[in-house]
Amino acid sequence: MSYDFDLFVIGAGSGGVRCARIAAGHGARVAVAESRHWGGTCVNLGCVPKKLMVQASDYGDWVEDSHGFGWNTRRGHNDWAELIAAKDREITRLNGIYVSMLEKAGVSLFTGHATIEDAHTLRIDPSPLAPHAAPRRVTAARIVIAVGSTPTMPAIDGIGHAISSDQAFHLKERPARVCMVGGGYIGVEFAGIFHGLGSEVDLVYRQQLPLRGFDSDLRHALHDAIDLRGIRQHVGASPTSIDRLADDSFVVTLDNGARIETDCVFFATGRHPKVASLGLIQAGVATQENGRIIVDENGETSIPGIYAIGDVTNRLNLTPVAIAEGHMLADRLFGNEPPRQWSFATTPKAVFFTPALASVGLTETEATHNGDVDIYISRFRPMRNTLSGRAQRTFMKLVVDQASQTVVGAHMLGDDAPEIMQGLAIAVTAGLKKGDWDRTIGIHPSAAEEFVTMRTRTRVTPRSAE
Repeated sequence: MSYDFDLFVIGAGSGGVRCARIAAGHGARVAVAESRHWGGTCVNLGCVPKKLMVQASDYGDWVEDSHGFGWNTRRGHNDWAELIAAKDREITRLNGIYVSMLEKAGVSLFTGHATIEDAHTLRIDPSPLAPHAAPRRVTAARIVIAVGSTPTMPAIDGIGHAISSDQAFHLKERPARVCMVGGGYIGVEFAGIFHGLGSEVDLVYRQQLPLRGFDSDLRHALHDAIDLRGIRQHVGASPTSIDRLADDSFVVTLDNGARIETDCVFFATGRHPKVASLGLIQAGVATQENGRIIVDENGETSIPGIYAIGDVTNRLNLTPVAIAEGHMLADRLFGNEPPRQWSFATTPKAVFFTPALASVGLTETEATHNGDVDIYISRFRPMRNTLSGRAQRTFMKLVVDQASQTVVGAHMLGDDAPEIMQGLAIAVTAGLKKGDWDRTIGIHPSAAEEFVTMRTRTRVTPRSAE
């Protein structure tokens, strides 16, 4: 049977765009449909604008810290409207780059909402990006679902008064008080953003420590850093209701009886795959209860010829992972050589709080499932803070498998942690041993050199009985 395209990708986020470009480079006839944002969540409503706002929030601290170095400066006031306008200009520029990359690769672009009718047929309907476009049908030998995820909002009284990260990037004014709900990546990062720009912030989360899933020592270090910033933490708590007051402010009631008065209620309580209107049930594509599309080791769904990559599979929900999955899938389907491989087990991750934190490899608890582990920890006041007077300390940790002396995990909270961790991720992925780290000469003076000078073991943690 003859099809309109060899590959049709639904979603022009990072993973979908990479898959389309690589497939087209292999000679395939490729099309992409996007209903909302060229570039996807990361470029428009995620990592990129968030990082710009984190950087904006840092400048106030830098002004204050400069006094310790002899500068006579004043903190001043952030112009929220100008920040959002500058952010929007950059996002518009990036949107154009994504479209240009696809067009130069020879990919056909469809602006609209794509629905799967069967294993080879898609219907493209008008969307907010193209509200007056005429519906049409196309066929494809293979289909890739790369639509990403969307914020999850809990069913509590007054939830309609709250916002998610989707709305946070377009607020007309910066709220003077923010109640941030959620202790994961998004909650911690936006708590830091709003506080750094001048808002009072209450951070509410169910666990006793933020960032569930990260190393325990790193979580403790972050908890202390949040306190140092002056962000009020409400641990082991969840909102039960949101009430609007006469002056248009809000009261958030927690399950421990506490009440928080605020001007903005921001929920960052997770995301779920954006699959509601894709036609998956009619097409027979199997999903789990949370909407996650079930795929095999090759990214193929329960319907042969239909694939899924990125956050819609709800595995490692990180942009570089989606890009890697899209690249490998395109190579596998259309390339002449074996597909390029990535080490997903040692995927590094970062949280852009101030200070930032980053990790690669196993936590201490995870490592003990394989045997006894040697732990190396360093806490110190970075050089910049000695003159600025800032109390924040840097935290570093190495997790070493005792039997093999392989470094299986590295964790850090401190300035430039993500930049440093990217290099360490290579060493952990390569399986280098602690002796290899020890014989590496450091860059002095730098915080990073501490990772190659931690030679005194902090403790031994025995193998877990679990």
